[in-house]
Amino acid sequence: MLGVKTSGTAAATACSHFLSPRSFPPSAVTPRHLKPYSPHRSIKMSAEQIVEHVVLFKAKPDADPSKLSAMVNNLNSLTSLSQVVHLNSGPLIRDRSSSFSFTHILHSRYKSKSDLADYSAHPAHVSVVKEYVLPMVDDIMAVDWIPSYFSGPSVVPPGSALRVTFLKLKENLGENEKSQVLSAVGGIKEKFPGIQQLTVGENFSPARAKGFSIASIAVFKGVNELEALESQTELANEQKDKVRDFLDGVVVVDYALLPTQSASL
Repeated sequence: MLGVKTSGTAAATACSHFLSPRSFPPSAVTPRHLKPYSPHRSIKMSAEQIVEHVVLFKAKPDADPSKLSAMVNNLNSLTSLSQVVHLNSGPLIRDRSSSFSFTHILHSRYKSKSDLADYSAHPAHVSVVKEYVLPMVDDIMAVDWIPSYFSGPSVVPPGSALRVTFLKLKENLGENEKSQVLSAVGGIKEKFPGIQQLTVGENFSPARAKGFSIASIAVFKGVNELEALESQTELANEQKDKVRDFLDGVVVVDYALLPTQSASL
């Protein structure tokens, strides 16, 4: 896992949605060279066999675009590590959060917590973080979870679009309220047929999560399918109403994998 000192972590304002989109300008930075998709690694895993790892980065305002591309390219090169089931990094389409200004994401998957720990400690990972990541970012947020249910390909196909959501629960909530939030987020897939895969779980790495404890990734076929949520306001509001009283903050970011990927780095 990546390590960097974070900036101020003022509590995020409770958001009026965790799926329904708002309009934010897209990132101006575009990755040029990502690792190729490997179809032979698209396997199904049970909940006990998949670990989600998401890192959000806030690039420095004066960051050189070529150096940001180098950061992305070198992060994507880590997909070759034996511990990694899936890894992809790049600039966000948009950050829908009111209290943060993240610009880039790394999403990766592992078969176990120990594989994630080994990836974190691997010399190649440590070198990329030190040489290419830390000099380019002002802030970072990382969340890890084991989905309560997982089905479908473990490798996210090129061209897919992701909506990543982190929820911060109000203090002193009990297990019943937490279960209601997890249930509501987990029920999103039934309400929105455009979601091809949904993983939901509770963060097990609180140190760099800024107090956010519930996480989900919704995978769509592409950006068009993700943007189609704009026309489903009523369904989105129905889901929001189930959990809004339990939330103290939310982070929602959108990300798209390139539809075609160039040769390996």
